[in-house]
Amino acid sequence: MMNRTWNPRTWREKPVKYIPDDYPDMRALHRVEEELSRLPPLVHPSETRRLTASLAQVAQGKAILLQGGDCAESFKEFTTDNIRDTFRLILQMAVVLTFAGGRPVVKVGRIAGQFAKPRSSPVETLDGVTLPAYRGDIINGMDFEAAERIPDPKRLLKAYHQSSATLNLLRAYSQSGYADLCNLHRWTLDGVSGSPQGDQYRKLADSIFESLCFMSALAPSPEYTAAPTPTPVDLFTSHEALLLNFEESMTRMEPGSGHWFDASAHMLWIGERTRQLDGGHVEFMRGIRNPIGVKCGPTMDPDDLLRLMDALNPEAIPGRLTLIGRFGSDKVADCLPRLMAATRRDGRPVIWSIDPMHGNTHKASNGYKTRSFDRILSEVKSFLEVASSEGVHPGGIHLEMTGQNVTECLGGPLAVTEDDLHSRYHTHCDPRLNADQALQLSFMVAEKLQALKTPHARAA
Repeated sequence: MMNRTWNPRTWREKPVKYIPDDYPDMRALHRVEEELSRLPPLVHPSETRRLTASLAQVAQGKAILLQGGDCAESFKEFTTDNIRDTFRLILQMAVVLTFAGGRPVVKVGRIAGQFAKPRSSPVETLDGVTLPAYRGDIINGMDFEAAERIPDPKRLLKAYHQSSATLNLLRAYSQSGYADLCNLHRWTLDGVSGSPQGDQYRKLADSIFESLCFMSALAPSPEYTAAPTPTPVDLFTSHEALLLNFEESMTRMEPGSGHWFDASAHMLWIGERTRQLDGGHVEFMRGIRNPIGVKCGPTMDPDDLLRLMDALNPEAIPGRLTLIGRFGSDKVADCLPRLMAATRRDGRPVIWSIDPMHGNTHKASNGYKTRSFDRILSEVKSFLEVASSEGVHPGGIHLEMTGQNVTECLGGPLAVTEDDLHSRYHTHCDPRLNADQALQLSFMVAEKLQALKTPHARAA
């Protein structure tokens, strides 16, 4: 059994990376961890089991996974508008992908817990001054001041309470008429109106709307029913399981089954930098019953991948394990086929998803960290083509994006340039697709999915 020699603390016996060990008052940190362990869970095992069941459909090629949201959530930008706009964008993209792929879309946000980020360097230097790096609002502050960069355990509690409030709002939106599909259609048309391919995407959006109207016509007329009840929408939450002390404090045993669930989110993932087979992150993740992901980059070896599958999903539970490729547009065609071929030959159920963001980051000439929309799109297209040639279901897409009109990634429907980056560059860590770019990407992916469904396109 997966949990025979495991408990939420066994990760502490393993080497770990990217977890701060320089809190000035370790006793204060331990008090916060104990307080977190007594607080109510953020998500319930029944919700998490429902996500696993939905992801099992993805693993079987019967659904698509859409995972997206902030690079790193912040305390300063915690607003109703930001949460609403991210929720709306995910639903818009899901409608487009559902129509194109002919399959339901499982919607998972990078939200309500994505506060910590591993950094390539432990320090930052500005104008000759060197300070500890900003590591996410759950650890320290973004302002370039010595006092802000000291890890503060109270931030763990603030992140918990912000996640709780975010989840409450998401649940309210998902149960209300805000997610009405016809409203989504109107917003989708607004999102493509300024794109060079606007007419083409409008035709696809109109086709979606016609299908929605047809489905609506099949429903009973409101005059013969009571006030219509809005159809609930499932939006699940996820984040990188980086701060294992926080995740340990949020882990609860389910009465009856004896299974352990990490109650901080429905889904957790291990990053490219923390997937060491003998490390603490793999040790922690192997014991929780949540669906989990693993980022797979250019250095991933097929044998190492199969050993990770042995450790993380020994029972071969469908929907438990998602492999998230993040190679870069220039490496995906060389690196991905051998990994997909290895999992196909192995036969155990996994989901293959693509993160086209992290391998395509570069610095603009003016010093801003950015990403090219064209390179992001290129990696997604290569992922779809490799999956088709390897006979593997292209299970999903994983994006850093926001519903806000930011200027952080180059290109897209309104052609963000390097000169535009400074105007609305709001990210606390990595550049995100704005709402227009993310929606256009979903239309382009939809177009590619439809092309791959035709025999001529597959032969080509």
